Amino acid sequence: MVSLKGKDLVSIRDLTKEEMELILSETDKMIPIARGEQSSKILKGKILATLFFEPSTRTRMSFETAMQRLGGGIIGFASIEGTSIMKGETLSDTIRVVEGYADIIVLRHPAEGSARLAAEISSKPIINGGDGAGQHPTQTLLDLYTIKREAGEIEGKKVVLLGDLKYGRTVHSLAYALAMFNAEIGLVSPPTLRMPEEILKDLKEIGAKIKEYSSLKEAIKEADVLYVTRIQKERFPDPTEYLKVAGSYKVDLKILKDAKENLIIMHPLPRVDEIDPSVDETKHAKYFLQSFYGVPVRMALLKLILVG
Repeated sequence: MVSLKGKDLVSIRDLTKEEMELILSETDKMIPIARGEQSSKILKGKILATLFFEPSTRTRMSFETAMQRLGGGIIGFASIEGTSIMKGETLSDTIRVVEGYADIIVLRHPAEGSARLAAEISSKPIINGGDGAGQHPTQTLLDLYTIKREAGEIEGKKVVLLGDLKYGRTVHSLAYALAMFNAEIGLVSPPTLRMPEEILKDLKEIGAKIKEYSSLKEAIKEADVLYVTRIQKERFPDPTEYLKVAGSYKVDLKILKDAKENLIIMHPLPRVDEIDPSVDETKHAKYFLQSFYGVPVRMALLKLILVG
């Protein structure tokens, strides 16, 4: 029997397809609790520590909402100001201290590999809330859930990933998961922000169906799901490189004229100017709903790891 009890979640590749399916089916049960229509005390007496070394709105708040909706408590910080990190405390010492206070830890940190290090040190389960340009597995789970719920299924769907495919950790994790669910993957990006070769190689080795497009106009005609990402200024080593590609694509009503009737548009948020606000009013726009789905998905994950 598939069980996640006591497990760490550092990368989406730590999960089997069966484990992902378990999380997605558990999420269905959490929707009414997430909406406040039902209540639950299943995590009463449990404490979640949210250690956010990098800014976050949705990941941190949705984890905190998830824990509270299930009756648990929360401790943590949203920035390193006011913590002992300012005095030079190492990440490993912070983890060792906090594991004495909490039952489970969510960590967001700018250094790639930080969550893996924390998982090796901690006796309590670690969930990676994003490590630099590395992994963001819970974002991938809520993305999968949105596709399943709003597009009807994941298998066989054509999912076009648009934008920063080089530095965007959400698209790296999502591409692996889509391959495991046998979806088709389309790629559209500025030439300097292509999906890294090593990820393309890995995806092809696991049998992923991948097609690279030269333009959004060409890709949108075939897409069932358009997954838009912002170009992440903060990940660019050189600001002039960012300026060369900033604003290289925009999803607006004009481009949507070529889209399938039932296309869904997703975005991990925050957006800058890559989706025109006029798109928000169309039936294609699912990004705010996607953001809400972060709560039931993280509720399901916390419940499965802490209670089983």
